[in-house]
Amino acid sequence: MTIFSKIISGEIPSYKIAENEKFFAFLDIFPLREGHVLVVPKQETDKLFDLPDEYLGEMLLFAKPIAHAIEKAFNCNRCGISVVGLEVPHAHIHLIPINSANDLNFTQHKPQASADSLKKVQEKIVALL
Repeated sequence: MTIFSKIISGEIPSYKIAENEKFFAFLDIFPLREGHVLVVPKQETDKLFDLPDEYLGEMLLFAKPIAHAIEKAFNCNRCGISVVGLEVPHAHIHLIPINSANDLNFTQHKPQASADSLKKVQEKIVALL
């Protein structure tokens, strides 16, 4: 069982943004930028493109209102999307408010966000959904 499956089941606490029967979205506790959200399928699959075909389209449709909320909540040019998938063997996409391509640079240092700041970010995004 991956750490994401444990988050989805509630075994590990998270800052949930949205959920439906197939997908779960929550804040990255080591965000590249304030407002960094992870969207994961509840079906545990290592690689994004190994998901069933219908999941791929549905995952983007699930992420769409979250991306719009991120764009409204943070001073950014747009909500960027990235698929890296190297740290956790559970398919996921990153939604990140960006102003430049460098804002999606995963090689930069990602400090752990405080519980207080994560709670504020969660409330800000959820209020706009």
